Amino acid sequence: MYESYEFYCLADRRFYETPANRGAQHPDFAITQRPVLTGWRHVPGEQWMHYAPDDLRLPQQGWKIHVSARLQDVQRTLEAVWEYCVPRGIAFKFLRNEAVLVMVNSKAAPRGSSGKLVTIYPTDDAQCELILKELNEVLAGVEGPYILSDLRYAEGPLFVRYGAFVSRHCLSPAGERVLAIEDAHGNLVPDHRGPTFVTPPWVPLPDFLQPHLDARNAVTTNDLAYTIDGVIQFSNGGGVYVGHHNETGDRVVLKEGRPYAGLDMAGRDAVTRIAHERDILEQLDGLDAVPKLHDYLQLGEHHFLVQEHIDSVSLQRELVRRYPLTHPDATEADKAAYAEWASAMIAKVGEAVGQLHERGVVFCDLHPDNLLLGVDGELTLIDFEVATKAEDQARSTLAHPGYAAPQDRQGVDVDRYALACIALGVYAPQATILLNLHPGKAFQLADMIADTFPVPRTTLDDAVKTIVGPGKTHDPDMVDLALPGKAEWTEVRDALTKAIVASATPERTDRLFPGDIAQFRDGGGIDLATGAAGVLYALSKTGSRFPQYDEWLRKRAVDTETGPGLYDGLHGVAHVLDELGYQQDALDLVDRTLADDWSSRELGLHSGLAGIGLNLLRFDTEPALRAQAVHVLDLVADRLQTDVPEISGGQHARAGLMYGSSGPALLFLNAFEQLGDTGLLDLAEIAIRQDLKRTVLTEDGMRQVNQGWRTLPYLEEGSAGVALVLERYLRHRPSEELAATLQELKRVTHCDYYVQPGLFMGRAGLVLTAAALGEDQATVDDLVHGLGWHAMPFEGGLAYPGNQLLRLSMDLATGSAGVLLALGTALHDAPVALPFLGPPQWSESPSRRSAPKEV
Repeated sequence: MYESYEFYCLADRRFYETPANRGAQHPDFAITQRPVLTGWRHVPGEQWMHYAPDDLRLPQQGWKIHVSARLQDVQRTLEAVWEYCVPRGIAFKFLRNEAVLVMVNSKAAPRGSSGKLVTIYPTDDAQCELILKELNEVLAGVEGPYILSDLRYAEGPLFVRYGAFVSRHCLSPAGERVLAIEDAHGNLVPDHRGPTFVTPPWVPLPDFLQPHLDARNAVTTNDLAYTIDGVIQFSNGGGVYVGHHNETGDRVVLKEGRPYAGLDMAGRDAVTRIAHERDILEQLDGLDAVPKLHDYLQLGEHHFLVQEHIDSVSLQRELVRRYPLTHPDATEADKAAYAEWASAMIAKVGEAVGQLHERGVVFCDLHPDNLLLGVDGELTLIDFEVATKAEDQARSTLAHPGYAAPQDRQGVDVDRYALACIALGVYAPQATILLNLHPGKAFQLADMIADTFPVPRTTLDDAVKTIVGPGKTHDPDMVDLALPGKAEWTEVRDALTKAIVASATPERTDRLFPGDIAQFRDGGGIDLATGAAGVLYALSKTGSRFPQYDEWLRKRAVDTETGPGLYDGLHGVAHVLDELGYQQDALDLVDRTLADDWSSRELGLHSGLAGIGLNLLRFDTEPALRAQAVHVLDLVADRLQTDVPEISGGQHARAGLMYGSSGPALLFLNAFEQLGDTGLLDLAEIAIRQDLKRTVLTEDGMRQVNQGWRTLPYLEEGSAGVALVLERYLRHRPSEELAATLQELKRVTHCDYYVQPGLFMGRAGLVLTAAALGEDQATVDDLVHGLGWHAMPFEGGLAYPGNQLLRLSMDLATGSAGVLLALGTALHDAPVALPFLGPPQWSESPSRRSAPKEV
């Protein structure tokens, strides 16, 4: 699946949706209407249209050919590839429509995979050479973006890369399950898919490709008048570099534009935009708030804009550093000091934008990352790629979703809208993204800001008026919303349930409730994290049952092929079906998982052996399943005895409950509670200490998971999840040292703001953690009340946005069901918990028929 959230925003304004369900607004390429020949099979996907002869037997890996094309060459390219491949019986696939093509080649698209329009699968090296030679002639004149992961053939739109033809998996050095290819010894190793051309060391480069590699390596930056000293950032449109002039030594910023790459909504590529930026900078020359233009040059096909380097930090970074609500127990004095600074910043931004408007320019991409604060306190605007002339009354073609003006704003009103969003967003970071879903949210955001910070109400009201338009004084949907911390628990529960039920689509087979984009992978529509199982689990635990939705899940679980994981596969579905009373269905699903090869499974709770082992222990009255549970325990124990680095993620294994060592620790703890073997406690301590090694104590006394460039407090990969497992360990083996560490971990529940509301990576997870760990009622109440920052109306009920805040979600991991479960943990009249994080697991299962041994 494609991992960009924006990709799943194409088809629906309210929920993440696969582009395959986009409707008439994004029709497929005309060539998709051609009839499939007899003897051929066609498999439509959410991104690709696949075609192959029925009797073709491809190798599992080899040299694959990619074809790129600019927008005006797409139709010709697809027709040429079809006419070439079909008569010759060559398998191929292509992107299904223009909207998908623009998205996968947009500025924010992954650099490694961007640019591909067509993939062709040769059966061997000889056929690969012939296809390249003949198609290069057929496609003469076609131009397209350079595919960074590949080697370019000649000077046309053809590229090659060695990689997998079929999906196989192995464990990466970081312990994560990744796509794999087979090495010279028959072992599965990771299939490198980064933004550079790399040939596996055991694969010789075919002789016919050597001249093209030599040509690629001949391109250098030696002839530039500048030396590049470092990278500021990469995007799919090109890099932004810091460097210096070779003769003067002046420090500069070089902004790169790759031809036909980094498309915006108007279809303009990065080269077109930086050439436009050059023209805008010339028009704005002399303004204090605008960097000076030094040069514009070309190296090969790439264009570079060279501008003044400013010793500065982005307003976004400074906001994150100063924002008091992400620190524990912020005082009124802290909030007042921040409000004074924020008010001054808002005024400075307004003055800077005013300078542009006086010159007849609309910025069109105003947000805190495009605002630099110099060491002298001066503010500078950067990134004028999409700026327009005020007289054109144009709209932005590329904007941050939290500051992008609606369709009815043009010209300077585009900037005025963004300024209003900044006026709210400095107090509620990222929350203005929600205005795209419901503009009336601005009224309630202003109320929460006024209740939290000493901000003049007129300042907030003026911003709201700009956002919602004149003449509107309130939003009835927000006024009537049952907000957590204000309405009674039963009202909030019923409002959440109403929204979840209103979103249900039982007529669909791919999903029952809309959620995160992960539900569009194989089996994601039924699983515990993002699928129907998780939603029904949360509803059931808080007192609501819907037999018609149970039947949907039971049927789809039989028909769906997916992995064995607890949160992303069959074990999670089995767990929920058992909870709902369908014991035989659950056992049947667990039996299906036993055929899986666990050697390529990670250790973690979410998808790996820890979650599988926990659920097998749940069903241990079945002798075969008990034996498998013991086998999993042995596997995890054998693979646990390794050291870990102090950084989580990136090139290293992740820490935390869902993907880190806390998952195996939870497995060992549950096994100890059931089996009574104290050696399991020893293993649990080893695992917990591995995760603790990847935490860091912040200046304000919070122990958080350390990613090197940031720290995380959350349930999924953060201190909250580690705290839940450590507390459970301490019930069995007290330790003054670890008890003190637990107090440091729990400090993350004393913050007043979290950017997302979800259970796994947001506020709801902190609500659940604080309630489960018995934090004082005031702390729990504050966390519950803070769910108002992201509360949204939906069909007369209460809903929450998912990850990235771009669309609503009803699932357990990211959306409304997760909020419901977390609130249930804190407020429901019966115990509520995530699987295996409540009472000892042997007492949870309706299907268990015997008590555990005495411990």
